[in-house]
Amino acid sequence: MNNTEKLKIKMEFKSLTSDTKIPVLGLGTWSMGGGRVRDTTYDEENIYAIKTAIELGMTHIDTAEMYGDGHAEELVGEVIKDFDREALFITTKVSPENLRYDDVIASAKRSLKRLKTEYIDLYLIHIPNPQIPLQETMKALNFLHKEGLIRFIGVSNFSVKQIKEAQENSQNKIVANQIEYSLLVRNKGNEYINNMESEVIPYCQENDIMVIAYRPLAKGKLTRPGFKILDKLAKKYNKTQAQIAINWLISKKKIITIPKSTRIEHLKENIGALGWRLTSEDMRMLDKEFK
Repeated sequence: MNNTEKLKIKMEFKSLTSDTKIPVLGLGTWSMGGGRVRDTTYDEENIYAIKTAIELGMTHIDTAEMYGDGHAEELVGEVIKDFDREALFITTKVSPENLRYDDVIASAKRSLKRLKTEYIDLYLIHIPNPQIPLQETMKALNFLHKEGLIRFIGVSNFSVKQIKEAQENSQNKIVANQIEYSLLVRNKGNEYINNMESEVIPYCQENDIMVIAYRPLAKGKLTRPGFKILDKLAKKYNKTQAQIAINWLISKKKIITIPKSTRIEHLKENIGALGWRLTSEDMRMLDKEFK
């Protein structure tokens, strides 16, 4: 790491809407508090990591009711109660099995209780569920927005077709689509979504929908030496491989990211991806090399 501790790096923001900005670098909380099952083993470490991330400027915290069976939200809630709530941007997600009208509303209220907050900044449909009409889900999200329980509505792992259907059934703008995206995950994603670069991202960019990239470091694969072009650019810019990979993402229009880390040195390293930019030539080279 390149003396990130000694640097006072200012957070960068992108416009989510005409009057709301969101940090380009947030914190993901998947596996904090357990995977799909509650696990309190590392609570102290996770709480410290979330607190440190916020203090470093990562005021966008991303979580979900699915994470640790709600325990990740509890951990976030334990931290954010000690911060100015208006200075934070909290995203959480409703699980695919809870997309019926009454279930969405009940899920949101449980999330609010665990988060110890009166409102959720961005509420996402975590994963599409073809067994439940999207129209029914959107009706519930519109109700939550009307009641002031959520500020913004978004989706996750949605194709262009699904985004269009969601928007057609929403009284409010769909402001974000959270997808897996990194130098190593380009047009083929996971079991939920693909065609990210050829279809999904261009559509979002053209329709003012923020792309929130998860797994930006491809589960750690982009943090280690071994990719010739990454190693070359890390040396050129005096940055780490991870910082190059994150900078590549946030340099793109309407894309922000939420790397998950519980290690303080990694949080500080991630912050070191800010305050500078890859040249357009190096961006094109990365686009081509990792295609």
